[in-house]
Amino acid sequence: MAHDRPARVAEEFQHEVSAILARGLKDPRVVGFITVTGAKMSPDLREVVVFVSVHGDEAVQKKTMEGLAAAASFIQREAARSLRLRVVPHMKFAWDGSIQEGDKIERLLREAKEKDGR
Repeated sequence: MAHDRPARVAEEFQHEVSAILARGLKDPRVVGFITVTGAKMSPDLREVVVFVSVHGDEAVQKKTMEGLAAAASFIQREAARSLRLRVVPHMKFAWDGSIQEGDKIERLLREAKEKDGR
């Protein structure tokens, strides 16, 4: 069952990053509401990609992603301290637009249903 370890560590890393972001960052660029949607760990546990979604307009999203990229080493260090890993994985953030796409689809379905109801 050694192949499950990266998935388990990624899930723990996701929870830790979520908790760190919930406490807040001092970077003024991080202004949007951030949702950590997932994490993917490399098989050797040396790299982790954390997928995030930022609620807000495009400018807020871009600004927040820049702030997260700048704070990645701090967040990586804090998360690794809690997880007590032998090797601290290199962390980077990646955009996950699935929540926005889901909202868009839901809105379109609602509009179509309203048109049919008329």
